[in-house]
Amino acid sequence: MTDANIDETPISPTRSLERRDSLEKHLQHRPDVQDLKNRHILLDTNTAPALQAKALELERQRATDNLKKGLQHRPEREELVERNILPDSNAAPALQGHQRELEKNMRADSLEKGLQHRPSPEELVKKGILDAEENPLKEA
Repeated sequence: MTDANIDETPISPTRSLERRDSLEKHLQHRPDVQDLKNRHILLDTNTAPALQAKALELERQRATDNLKKGLQHRPEREELVERNILPDSNAAPALQGHQRELEKNMRADSLEKGLQHRPSPEELVKKGILDAEENPLKEA
């Protein structure tokens, strides 16, 4: 048999050329290694690939241990309330802002009410609480 009759043309020559051009275009727009590390697609490590999974597992275990240790030393709610870090409220967190606003308005109303019923300096002088010289309304 002779090889003279063998057709060596590609099955789809235009398609393979398009595919090669597409691959080249994608390779030109390929992100660099540092970008992939910043996006956490590649691991930012110098360890061997065979050890990377174990190193990642150890890093996660270390973070878990640190978190557990931090939670063990976390102060109780009562201590945080005593130190005025947390509000002394049993209201839902969504309502605590409204609760503070209401308490503020109630204190302002109470103060205003107290000021309205406050005795005048003349009355205090008559009762002997203030001296006549201490009268703040007396013209100098």
